[in-house]
Amino acid sequence: MVERLPIFASAARHNFVSSSAFPSARQAGQGALPLSLEFASDQLCRFMPARLKFVAVMAAHVRQSPAPSAFGAPGIEPRWTHSAKEGIGTAYHSSCHVWFTLSHGILNEIYYPTVDQPNTRDAELLITDGESFCHEEKRDLRHEIRYPERNCLHYEIINSEPAGRYRVVKHVLADPHRSVVLMRVRLEVFDEAVRGKLKLYALLAPHLLRGGAGNSGWVCEFAGRRLFHVARESVHLSFGCEPDFTRRSVGYAGASDGWRDLMDNFRMDWEFRAAERGNIALTAELDPSCDEWTLAIALGRSAQSSATKLLQSLADPFEIHREGYVRQWRRAEIGEDYDFSAHTGDEGGMYRLSRCVLLAHEDKLFQGALIASLSIPWGETRSDDEIGGYHLVWTRDLVQSATALLATGQSATPLRALIWLACIQKADGDFPQNSWIDGRAYWSGVQLDEIASPILLAWRLQREDKLPNFDPWNMIAKAARYLLLQGPVTGQERWEEQSGYSPSTLAVVIAALVCAAEFARRRSEDDTAELILAYADWLAAHVEDWTATSRGELVPGKPRHYLRITPADPGAIDPHPNVDAIEIQLANGAGRHPARNVVGGDFLHLVRLGIRDAHDPLVLDSIEVIDRVTRRELPQGPCWRRYNHDAYGQKDDGSAFDGTGVGRSWPILTGERGHYELSAGRDPLTYINVLERMANAGGMLTEQLWDDDDLPCGRWKRGDPTGSAMPLCWSHAEYVSLVRSRRDMVVFDRIGPAYERYVAKPVSSRHEIWTFRHQTCQIPREKTLRLLIATPAVVRWTSDAWQTARDSETNPSGLPDLYFVDLPTADLPVGAAIEFTFRWLEVEKWEGQNFSVTVN
Repeated sequence: MVERLPIFASAARHNFVSSSAFPSARQAGQGALPLSLEFASDQLCRFMPARLKFVAVMAAHVRQSPAPSAFGAPGIEPRWTHSAKEGIGTAYHSSCHVWFTLSHGILNEIYYPTVDQPNTRDAELLITDGESFCHEEKRDLRHEIRYPERNCLHYEIINSEPAGRYRVVKHVLADPHRSVVLMRVRLEVFDEAVRGKLKLYALLAPHLLRGGAGNSGWVCEFAGRRLFHVARESVHLSFGCEPDFTRRSVGYAGASDGWRDLMDNFRMDWEFRAAERGNIALTAELDPSCDEWTLAIALGRSAQSSATKLLQSLADPFEIHREGYVRQWRRAEIGEDYDFSAHTGDEGGMYRLSRCVLLAHEDKLFQGALIASLSIPWGETRSDDEIGGYHLVWTRDLVQSATALLATGQSATPLRALIWLACIQKADGDFPQNSWIDGRAYWSGVQLDEIASPILLAWRLQREDKLPNFDPWNMIAKAARYLLLQGPVTGQERWEEQSGYSPSTLAVVIAALVCAAEFARRRSEDDTAELILAYADWLAAHVEDWTATSRGELVPGKPRHYLRITPADPGAIDPHPNVDAIEIQLANGAGRHPARNVVGGDFLHLVRLGIRDAHDPLVLDSIEVIDRVTRRELPQGPCWRRYNHDAYGQKDDGSAFDGTGVGRSWPILTGERGHYELSAGRDPLTYINVLERMANAGGMLTEQLWDDDDLPCGRWKRGDPTGSAMPLCWSHAEYVSLVRSRRDMVVFDRIGPAYERYVAKPVSSRHEIWTFRHQTCQIPREKTLRLLIATPAVVRWTSDAWQTARDSETNPSGLPDLYFVDLPTADLPVGAAIEFTFRWLEVEKWEGQNFSVTVN
């Protein structure tokens, strides 16, 4: 050690590492050096043949010390892990409050105590012969994943050494009744040359409370067993094994962790007993006298709680837990009446798995809250600042998942979801853009389709006769009132990027209002129903005015088609936008373009929900346009991008989305096309089969697929999942709903009363609607002008430039805090103008401004 000390001085003299970075042993705490080896070794590599030599120097220094603390605090900056999950799981019973994810043959995030809070980055094995190699599971072995049980999220992972010398077989599940993840590990050796030489080491990276920084870990004794204990604020983690670990160490990631220790000389030299307030990693040697072990990771609210759970789980044989875990999931099996295997291409395997995936995304403390995905898109590039990921509740995604479960005959979760939504609804009828499972809003955007979607879920539950004792009218009335006063321009459309007139948003809002009117009629509130329908009719009459161009330039001979969205400023809405001339500024640095030349498949919702006929000429022309512009042929079959110029996705060079990128193909859109084909009278089985082929080895469906040519070195291949969210519940829900729709030969999502009103027996709109948010200034002749306002008022109005004036008092609508008055404009000649103002009755005050609407 003395001979190597001049290396430190040399580095200091050359100003690559300040000498202050190497405090005395007393300053460092009995020899532990509080230094980031990631930084220091990068600097010293200019002088040394290999970075690991510096690690060896530091290791030799630390091994002299009896101190229990690891060096290198606080470790490298923490990152999350890849989003490409091959499996997700949890016990079906609500007493187990852990969820786990799998990818690259290893365990990734463990969520606790709720489905929106990850607490680990990953847990894997290192395998070494102690002399010539050290293999890392996720990078060096070949992975295979299997489902040993049908209808159950129980996994067998087989990680094989490429040369065939050995393999590691793991079974992963959760304790059926405790917050513990269990992993049964078996080593199988095929090469006699390494038999008896291989040692396995477990590595675990805690990220408690959604963060990798600020974690503290120790080796502690509980009930005579030496366990790892990790804590951060109110969450505690215990890590142990049966048979017991033979050696243990707690270190700082990138400095004194087990990976660096073992990769140095293929041996475990460090045994630190503590690493506090940093990005830490746990390392343990599995008993080399055995070839089978059970690893357990338990979480709790105290050290005693997590340790007790862990030891209680390990006290029973793994097989007991496996039998209980499987038995629980069998209680959730699909009933005979909902076994649609004959309508799939794989005998129902993907259908059953997708149902389990959706069920597993429901929280157990806040039941009814289903998150969008147990993943963080491009997580390997995301720091602790990315606390949201996709493990949040989006109302739209929740309703998609709940609707799909309802399609499989599972009504308990959809009903819980509806009640959960009713309880987080704001007083004005709004819903959060997304939220934690306790209802706390995360982002603050306003999306009208998310406010409308719960009404659709309520109607579907009513259609299936699954609303026994819960009356959703309060929620529906508040949501309908919000839609009437705040529509038709949405602050964000379903892709959460743009404000304006969106065909998909308008379709959802129209369908939801028709459903709201149905609920009003069931309550014998016919006048309220008619008022709601009048607004829906007005929207339906203007869909093409607001969202279709007649000057499109994307496909020769097809100038008339739907737009992706017609942009509008929510704070200063143009009630009569010039669709052909307006420009749109796209998100994620995608530039500015004529809105008429930006297209996507959003208009298909008009057909899916029953607002437009599948054979409408405008629909047919729009389909031809998006097929020419956004369709991509993948090895699995056709898929579509969200819209041309989309910049949310993997970059062309394969690097991660970082605020800019290239939007890739979405399996969701293949499912939506299948629903359209069914609406048009064609068999959607082709699209069902394509979705099945899009699933990865573990059956997970992704958010986006790589749709360009293969990149060199196999980095990305055409049809591979990108680094986006996987599994995405929306993708699985789309598949499940499509299977059910094929069985019924009608789209399961279709709103029957809307289809009757706008397709089978079309009605015309008799009103033009004016609100303070959408101040229409033109009215077609023979229409009645209806004013909708939030408080009672007297409307003073004139149609002869104030030569005469009349007062009309507003009427209650039957919805909370919503009033209306109709002004008799139907007999006015073209060119006439009606002017009006308001006297607010609650405060006895005039508005102080006149408004005008012209007959055209």
